[in-house]
Amino acid sequence: MALRTTGLPYNGAMNSPPDPSPPESSAQPTLPIVHWTEAGQAQQAFWQSASANPPPRQVLPVDDRIKAAEAWKLASEGTALLWRGDFQNARQLLQAMARRAERKPVKTEPGAPLREIFHRQRQAQAQRARTLGMLLLPFAADHSIPLRRAVDARAACDQAYGAMPGPYLASLRELQGVIGAYEWRRKGVEIPELKGCIHPRIHPHYGVFSPIRGEYVALVANTPLPKADLAFDIGTGTGVLAALLAQRGIARVIATDNAPRALACARDNLERLGLQQQVEVVAADLFPPGQADLVLCNPPWLPARPVALLDHAVYDTDGNMLRGFLQGLRDHLRPEGQGWLILSDLAELLGLRTRAELLEMIDASGLTVLGSSATRPRHGRAFDAADPLHAARSAEVTTLWRLGVA
Repeated sequence: MALRTTGLPYNGAMNSPPDPSPPESSAQPTLPIVHWTEAGQAQQAFWQSASANPPPRQVLPVDDRIKAAEAWKLASEGTALLWRGDFQNARQLLQAMARRAERKPVKTEPGAPLREIFHRQRQAQAQRARTLGMLLLPFAADHSIPLRRAVDARAACDQAYGAMPGPYLASLRELQGVIGAYEWRRKGVEIPELKGCIHPRIHPHYGVFSPIRGEYVALVANTPLPKADLAFDIGTGTGVLAALLAQRGIARVIATDNAPRALACARDNLERLGLQQQVEVVAADLFPPGQADLVLCNPPWLPARPVALLDHAVYDTDGNMLRGFLQGLRDHLRPEGQGWLILSDLAELLGLRTRAELLEMIDASGLTVLGSSATRPRHGRAFDAADPLHAARSAEVTTLWRLGVA
């Protein structure tokens, strides 16, 4: 069935056209509205995608009678499947579709360079995500799911999406991520380096990268601090590094981010840690106004286009954040101040950037390398010999570069 989308606020009626008048307050979300035909009746609902994926062009209501092969074919062709059957059967169908995706290996020539393998893997992952994201669920305005044996995901969806002005559609695959993130946020991640705080755990919000790769936290914890009473943490995310700097004795830390989810997450964590008076969280693309004795940044490591919401912590098109940090650092350092750049060399090992290019960027920004410390990652993918990129991942090194004004 053909799908139309608009960007108008929902007026609360399921089958009437949306009210074209503007929302009464800026807090009311403006989301696409999808229209489809079901049992001969026109239907509409909001489209919700935390990753800002566009609404599909076609929607077909389906139920427990559809087979995995047919579902996979329709989804691969761009038809979204609006589930009307048993919720648990939808989960099984998604698992069956995922198995079909796994049976399609990434095609590369024998001996292909890792750069080519990486790009082909990214393309395959993006296509897989698009196809599996075509299995949609209906949600009521209170985030309940009107299906048989549906889970109660209201609290998880409320944390991820906030208040909704009407019924909406979202993908089952995204819902699984929302529920998983809700558990991460509820339980938190223990950070041994924050053991001096009243609550040494970080609680990542949905869409904010969890600090489960502890090697970069350990680097910041173990590198000798310059004499500093003010530090900037650029791209703070969960706020873990800003908290660590404050715990190590820096009197004032300003943590920045340009993502609303990250700003809310960092403020929440700093309050839990009892550091909200010492660390100020502000919205900024990169730097806050002024200069600091220490300016810290842990930018995305791989110069590639992010696809999913969490990808933004790892992938950055053309390495824009890295370039922006280096180009602006000189102007935001006090005399004798230091910039700390935390960067994996995985991009170099994959052939996406060379060490010479990195050093050239540092030099062109009027900076000099004062020293560095490095460590090897401890995450599981570094030891997965079945990974086509294992040669690079197993050799990866994460470095904290100490930079000063040349």
